[in-house]
Amino acid sequence: MNLLIDEPPLQVLPSLAKELNSVDKAIMLQQIHYWSLRSTNIHDGHKWVYNTVKSWHDQFSWLSEKTVQRYLKQLEDDSYLITSNFNKAKFDRTKWYRINYDKMTSRMGLTVPTNGTDGPEAKGLTDLTYTRDYTETTTETTTDILSGKPDHATYKEILDYLNSKTGTRYRSSSKATQRLIKARSNEGFEVEDFKRVIDNKVASWGKDPKMSQYLRPTTLFGPKFEAYLNEQAVIDQPTKRAKGYTF
Repeated sequence: MNLLIDEPPLQVLPSLAKELNSVDKAIMLQQIHYWSLRSTNIHDGHKWVYNTVKSWHDQFSWLSEKTVQRYLKQLEDDSYLITSNFNKAKFDRTKWYRINYDKMTSRMGLTVPTNGTDGPEAKGLTDLTYTRDYTETTTETTTDILSGKPDHATYKEILDYLNSKTGTRYRSSSKATQRLIKARSNEGFEVEDFKRVIDNKVASWGKDPKMSQYLRPTTLFGPKFEAYLNEQAVIDQPTKRAKGYTF
C-alpha cells in the first residue's frame, strides 16, 4: 500500500512529455512553470525562478543530482528554458530560470497574452499546473523556493556540517538559527561560505575550552560572519586564548 497514492501526486500532460520525449523533463518543466505562476521575481518584464541544482534535486528526488543538472541543461539548450543571473553577489552563479513561452506557443499552439510580463497565466498554459493542494499552503519552504532564500535542506546541510565538526546537536528547525542564515544569505553568502566559517573557527577555537563554547550559530553566523570567512585558518597551530576577544 505504501506504493499506492496516499499523497498529492505530480501530474503532467502526455502531450508535453511527448513534445520533450521525456516524462522526467516534462515534470521538471511543469514544476518550473508552477513556481513561475507564483514568482514575484520580475526582471526585464519576465517572471523568474531562482534555485540551485541541489534545491531542484530536492523536488525531483527520484533522479540523481547529476541527472537533474543534465536535464536542466538540455531544456536550456533546446530553448525551452531561458537562464540568467540576477544575483547581487558576483561570485554567486546560482541560475535564474524562466520558461520560453514563445517556444511553447509555436510548438504546442497555445495563446500567450503578455499582461505586462510573459504569460504563464495564459489560457492553456494554466492547465499545465499541478493538482497539488498542499503547495497552496503558505509555508516557509514554499516562500524560500520562490525567493531564492535558503530552504529547509539548506538549513539542514549547514547545521549538520556544524554538528559533525563540533559534536553538537543544533537543530535546523530553530527559527533563530534560520533567521541568521537568511540574513547572511541575503548578503550574498552561499552554503560553502558557511562551511568555510565553521572550518576556520573550529581550527581557531576547537582545541581551546574557553573558546569552543562560541562554536555556535549565534556567534558563527552573526555580524562578524564575513570577518570569520576571510580568516586564514591554521588547523594544527596552538589556539589563541579568550582574553582580549570580543563577540
